Parts: sequence; C-alpha cells; structure tokens
Amino acid sequence: MNVTLANGIQMPVLGLGVWKTTEGAEVEEAVSFALNNGYRHIDTATLYKNEVGVGAGVRNSSIPRSEVFVTTKVWNDDQGYDHTLRAFDQSQRNLDIDYIDLYLVHWPVKGKYKESWRALERLYTEGRVKAIGVSNFLQHHLDDLLPSVEIKPMVNQLEHHPYLVQSSLQQYCKTQGIQFEAWSPLMQGGIFSIPLLETLSAKYGKSIAQIVLRWNIQNGIVTIPKSVTPERIIENSQIFDFELDAADMQAIDQLDKGQRVGPDPDVFC
Repeated sequence: MNVTLANGIQMPVLGLGVWKTTEGAEVEEAVSFALNNGYRHIDTATLYKNEVGVGAGVRNSSIPRSEVFVTTKVWNDDQGYDHTLRAFDQSQRNLDIDYIDLYLVHWPVKGKYKESWRALERLYTEGRVKAIGVSNFLQHHLDDLLPSVEIKPMVNQLEHHPYLVQSSLQQYCKTQGIQFEAWSPLMQGGIFSIPLLETLSAKYGKSIAQIVLRWNIQNGIVTIPKSVTPERIIENSQIFDFELDAADMQAIDQLDKGQRVGPDPDVFC
C-alpha cells in the first residue's frame, strides 16, 4: 500500500526504521529479512551510523532495487548548503546505491535549515534523489521555510503516537501537500501499557502494535516501526487485513497528551 507524494512518487505506507540498529550483521539481516517478507521501505539516517549495512541489506535481499524505497537524512552537524551536498555524497557512498528515494533535513537547525533545503532542491533537480522533505519541523518552522523555497517539502517526518497526535500539524501538512510520516509510532514500547489499546487488541484479535500502526495508516500517515526481531517485523506488517471503526479511531486520537518520548524540536536545535 502506497501514498502518492506531491510530485507523483509512490511511497510505501509501512517501512522499517533502523534507529539504534547496530551497523553490520544486525542491520543487514533486519533489512534483508524485512524486504524478503513484504516490506518495501527502509528508513535510515547519517546519525544512525548504519547506512553501509542498510545498503548491503537492500542488495542482499531478493527484491530489485527499483522496488525498494530508501530514506536517509542529513545530520545537524552537516547542515548548510555545501556541507549538506557533501553529506549527501557520503550517504550515497555508504549506501552504495545509484539514487536515494527520499532525503530529509533531519532537524530544523536554526540559521542553517534554509541553506540545507536549497541543497536538497539542487539534489532533486539533478535527479539524484526522487523526493525531498524535512523531519521534526513544527508549523512555525514550515511557516518560516516555505516562503523561500522553489520546491515544497514532500514529506515531514515527526514523532507521532497516541500520546503525541499533533492533529493541527497533521492538518497543516495536509493543506500544504506535505505527507505526514511517523517516527517512534510505538512510543519506544510505551504503547503496551495503555489500557484502551489493550481493550482494542482484544476486540480486534490483533496485537497492540498492530492496532497503533493500523491507526496510523487509516489516518493517512506513513509509519516506520523499528525492530530487529523477525517475529516482530512480520507482526508489524500484518495490518492490512482489518480496519478500526470510526469510534475506535477517535478514541485513540483522544489519548493525546502532547507528551514526547524523543527530543522537542524547539529545544533540540
């Protein structure tokens, strides 16, 4: 199942996140296993220091490169126009693939993210990346960025889960034609202690993780749960054979506390 980005590129709604997945055999095996078992989207970043293993996992899988959607991101220390171009070159060498599907500005570093975005526009115009976007940009960051762009971000990847729904930001991105994507959708395991989700798990005969991931995709949100365990990787992908009813979708929305498990973009950068 895919979403269509503003430029017409197809982006799979479910991906494998590899944050804190160790470079080498662990990430290579997780990526190859996921791809061989139905995934078509892998999300990494310079910060994760596992791009080499991700690339090897893609090549070692049985899936043609043309069917795999690979995302990586420019880290904060590499931001600015020239630095971002060099960082992209290094990521491409690490991944050892001829193009990157989606390249993101990882965080809105003050005084630098506009120049970083100019570099992404150049990479896109040159055809070295299929789509470009941002990560962890709140509405005020986008309000500051958008008047100066030639090409709008196609994706905004953000922390998103039942305790951090950000409905107004979701709507803003939708209005701007920017695809909303969720990182840490399982709250780093925090979802497993929420009573409502336990109730819904029993109601639908699905795991708590499957309930939350299904909630994401029914809201039109791309989601990238992280796992290195084969059983969990498969379980997380089994979310296309059921549907949450409207009342249950709304009940999950109402769990929102504005509570983060990761850094606040206004403090982190």
